[in-house]
Amino acid sequence: MNVIDISDLSFAYGDEMVLHGVTLQVARGDYAVLLGENGTGKSTFLKLLLGELNPQQGKIYLFGSDTKKVFHADKIGYVPQNSISLNPFFPATVEEIVLTNLYSQIGRFRLPGKKQRQQATNALRWAGMEEYSKSRIGELSGGQQQRVMLARALAANPELLVLDEPTTGVDAASVRELYRKLEKLNREEGVTILMVTHASVKECAGISRIYHMEEGQVVER
Repeated sequence: MNVIDISDLSFAYGDEMVLHGVTLQVARGDYAVLLGENGTGKSTFLKLLLGELNPQQGKIYLFGSDTKKVFHADKIGYVPQNSISLNPFFPATVEEIVLTNLYSQIGRFRLPGKKQRQQATNALRWAGMEEYSKSRIGELSGGQQQRVMLARALAANPELLVLDEPTTGVDAASVRELYRKLEKLNREEGVTILMVTHASVKECAGISRIYHMEEGQVVER
């Protein structure tokens, strides 16, 4: 079964065509990478994939369902670009940041329960950040913040993890650690991964599919 199944996807802002007949599949258990320089249409592609924009042509199926009819947000973990550029005086703690991804379970105007706190703890432990749970997120290094945002995405136990430029602003050692954790997550936990990046992935083990985007078109390598 394909977790992501996109066919003949096109999109334009006014007269400016951004995506041209994009076709892309990611099967359950895949570790896929979409490579492309800035300005090639990757951001628009992600907005369409995540339901922020509607396709003008073509189809997007997630978990077998047309996203125009059913969108399985609860099955997707998302780590956005520049998610780590936080002010050092930002008051939220690491635990609070992770818990924000569980609000749909907690309920509006309710405090997180034992179950949700345990989910947050488990995710932080997996990311190697449990000891920082009471630290302010803005006080951490770029690599530490990135691991917290990964834990936030994983706290709700998603079936698909989508990462947008996850290595931006992160030092080389942290990038290697991130790649190691993603490979382990895919191999041991079976989480399907789509990483969108302009960076080299030569040090990234376990990749099963590589797509390349150029001028709004995608080809599989």
